[in-house]
Amino acid sequence: MIVNGIHVKVQGIPDVSEQEIIHYIDYVKGQTQEPLTSLSISGAAGGNVELHYVLRPQKFERIRRITGYLVGTIDRWNNAKQAEEHERVKHGVN
Repeated sequence: MIVNGIHVKVQGIPDVSEQEIIHYIDYVKGQTQEPLTSLSISGAAGGNVELHYVLRPQKFERIRRITGYLVGTIDRWNNAKQAEEHERVKHGVN
C-alpha cells in the first residue's frame, strides 16, 4: 500500500491502522532526517514491531580540488582560470 507517497508493507500484524502507519513513518523521518522511499513493518517478539526502511538516494554533486580550491562547477570562473583547468593533464582511474 502507499501511505503519504511511501510504499508500506505490513507483515504479521493484521490490525495496523493507517494512522499507526503514519506514526511509524513520522518516527523514522524524525530519526533519519531523510526522505523515505519504502517502509516495512513486521511483528516481533513481545508485541514489538520491526521497522525496515529505504531512504531516497541523495543527489551527489561532484567536488573537485583545482589549484587549491574546492569547487563543484567551474562555470563561474573567469576565462583565464577556465583555460588553466582545460590545459591540465587529466589522469584516469583504472
